[in-house]
Amino acid sequence: MDFQQFVDGFEPMTCIMSVQVFPDGNYGNIRILCGNKAYVNSIENPDNIAFSGMLKNEFIPDSPYERYIPKDLNFEDACYRCAVRKKPFHTYIHPERYDFWVDMYMMPVAVDTDDTYYLAYSQELTPYASSRRMSNIDATVSASVLETCIKLRDTNDFAHSMQEVVNDIRKMCEADNAALILTDMEKRRFSVLCHSTASSLSDFSLEKYFNDKYDDFFDIIETWDDAIAGSTCLIIQNENDMDVLNERNPVWCDSLRKVNITSIILYPLKYNGETLGYVWAVNFNVEKTMQIRAVLESTSFFIASEISNNHLVNKLRIMSSVDMLTGVQNRNAMNKKVDSIISGEEVLSENTAVLFVDLNGLKQANDNGGHANGDKLLKKAAAILKESFPESDIYRAGGDEFMVLAYDISKETLDDTLEKLKVYQSDYQEVSFSLGYCYFDSTLDIRKAMSIADKRMYDDKQQYYERFPERKRK
Repeated sequence: MDFQQFVDGFEPMTCIMSVQVFPDGNYGNIRILCGNKAYVNSIENPDNIAFSGMLKNEFIPDSPYERYIPKDLNFEDACYRCAVRKKPFHTYIHPERYDFWVDMYMMPVAVDTDDTYYLAYSQELTPYASSRRMSNIDATVSASVLETCIKLRDTNDFAHSMQEVVNDIRKMCEADNAALILTDMEKRRFSVLCHSTASSLSDFSLEKYFNDKYDDFFDIIETWDDAIAGSTCLIIQNENDMDVLNERNPVWCDSLRKVNITSIILYPLKYNGETLGYVWAVNFNVEKTMQIRAVLESTSFFIASEISNNHLVNKLRIMSSVDMLTGVQNRNAMNKKVDSIISGEEVLSENTAVLFVDLNGLKQANDNGGHANGDKLLKKAAAILKESFPESDIYRAGGDEFMVLAYDISKETLDDTLEKLKVYQSDYQEVSFSLGYCYFDSTLDIRKAMSIADKRMYDDKQQYYERFPERKRK
């Protein structure tokens, strides 16, 4: 068969590839035999969108595919299944190593020799994601993706939704366990958002395993991008794939082998260029690899989007309840707390103290050193209160005023803490507080307790300025 004549009949970028197969069924070299003009231009033409992504910019017929792109186990598996197992393949993906999307098609070519099989590979490249191309997927795959989307949006319980999704992922993969692992690259932290195990492993805790097995599992997580090597994901199906992983990441590979993990799926959850975490599944049914990959390539996008949305909601919730300058809760949070106590939704114990704390000298600090100096004083005051009342709710009630709800505190402990805080009054260069409190009991409601504490705080402030008249506000 004249392969060159064959590919020259195609308008899109098209080439013929060969897959060498050994007697034991494993594959060897995967080569690009020839390509049409459009395909060769994608390698050699500087104006082509793919040019900068090529390892070599000269096309040589019958070269290993690794001459042009890094070794990619996912790509190799797709070539093998298409050429050898005669399974047509289509996907639309954004490999991390490229700044464009690839719409690829593979079709088996029926001219096999004793140990070599062939496929036709065509691709179209787009600079941005195309929703039309993303939705052009197999009906079975689209049904799985739709079901995931419905579960993600069908409840207000984020954790429950994610648990259902990871259960479905494990069942689809027929894996020993599956998980959604969240990461914070800046703070070098990880957490297992949800985890699903086969019934025989129901007591297994993945997060405990990570923490017990490794001094710091984040050291491993930081190597995952290198293990994925610019592809869309990492899929290890057999010992040969493990050998490739061992070359890239020997420490992680060795730890997997020690606990008899023979296959693994690791899918990054990316949103707006940020890695939010990973889909993890181990010891899965490798015969379902193509279906699993097709489903996760789409569902991972929606999972990442939902996680990002949840992060945003949490940030907004924090912004609505936390004073951004001092880090304590703000007046809005204080009002909600008081309302819940008044309504009876929340009941305080009798060993609760309500305190009002006013920062002396803030105006002078602003006048003498500017608002930056005043801000520094407010942050220091908040830090002292958090240290003094570590198990309490602390609110910035106003400009220089704080309220504290101290729970389960004895009268002796409260008096001792207040005496320590009053020491600051004598040092004008440090934080100076005026204090008022009410020790809560069942005969008082929260509003009355706040009123008593507030009045005592102003009385204390009056005494402070009588002692230090030169510090009185002007």
